[in-house]
Amino acid sequence: MDVIVINGGKALSGSVTTSGSKNAALPLLFAALLAKGEHSFENVPQLKDIDSTELLLNHLNCETYRTGNQLKVTVNEPGELVAPYDIVRKMRASILCLGPLLARHGRVKVSLPGGCAIGSRPINLHIEPLQQLGAHIEIENGYVFATAKKLVGDRIVFDFATVGGTENIMMAATLCRGTTVLENVAREPEVVDLARCLRSMGAKIEGEGTSTITIEGVDELEPAAYSVIPDRIEAGTLLLAGAITGGDVKVVKCVPGDLYALINKLADCGFEIETGEDWVRVKPCKQWRAVDLDTAPHPGFPTDLQAQFMALMTQANGTSVITERIFENRFMHVQELARMGANITPETQVAVVHGNKGGLSGAPVMATDLRASACLILAGLATEGETVVSRIYHLDRGYENLEAKLAGLGARIERRSL
Repeated sequence: MDVIVINGGKALSGSVTTSGSKNAALPLLFAALLAKGEHSFENVPQLKDIDSTELLLNHLNCETYRTGNQLKVTVNEPGELVAPYDIVRKMRASILCLGPLLARHGRVKVSLPGGCAIGSRPINLHIEPLQQLGAHIEIENGYVFATAKKLVGDRIVFDFATVGGTENIMMAATLCRGTTVLENVAREPEVVDLARCLRSMGAKIEGEGTSTITIEGVDELEPAAYSVIPDRIEAGTLLLAGAITGGDVKVVKCVPGDLYALINKLADCGFEIETGEDWVRVKPCKQWRAVDLDTAPHPGFPTDLQAQFMALMTQANGTSVITERIFENRFMHVQELARMGANITPETQVAVVHGNKGGLSGAPVMATDLRASACLILAGLATEGETVVSRIYHLDRGYENLEAKLAGLGARIERRSL
């Protein structure tokens, strides 16, 4: 079992490069299923979730070949159109194979998905729109069975702006007969990236980045040659690592426009932030103010940075109220922060954080999900003494060599095998 060991209390400084986006790469790889032939993706991060996606693509008779951060996918005719439980249980994004396989082959059997236990995240927002497009769907024995002679375009209004649901239906609609109009869609940068990739494959898509996306179906698509956008959540985590240590950190090869919600909150706290075309810098701040935070769909504050921002607030001057409006079970890191001395009063979806700079101390803690693992590492960077974070397989699902990047900024951090 691997653990991350941190001896904190040192201000970070220097420049660090952002990896490709996990949340963008996964739907792009599943989009490959829409077109036979060799696809080539650049800037693909080396993560456990990417490995799980490769396993599923291999099971579907696709060949995958990685060289560094380039991943090539050759899509062949599949033998059986089944996404099995043993693979899908590891990663919720596996449900994104549903739309492409159904649209291209007319049938598919997909296990109900797994992933981080941060909320119910029901798949009805994937299934009901596909039914509107003409699919017949049944759920039996933990599997989704879907068939359709030919999907037909329609007007679909999502109950709320779901990222995965938007991506799945957008991919399916590219091969529908006629026009599909998706309303109240997610506007996240990863959705925009998927639309651009699909357009490069020959799809006819308009409106990405707004609340309405229009797709005119085509008969077939061509293989993709595409580069994944930088990971805004990793970039935000690295900025917060600089902030919580009172350091001077420049995050390069990122998209500042994708980080405005975080940048604005850091400025409200009293941090001086500089931005360039593809970089963001947080400058040292001796004492920062507590600010309230509500998570929200893009362009609001991302739920995937809520835990890391809570770590920052444990060191702030004053009391902050953090409200989680996306997932109902995303405060599991609170009890681990409390083990380190944090004063946090959690309710179902609201946490009151009483800041106290220097009030944390090193302790053995356990990561409960992907972003909680980053939160605990940031807290460890801010403390005197040794913090040991276990169950870091969560971290490896979504961060590429995070401990090495932090060490490059001067952090006293290492991975150990027990």
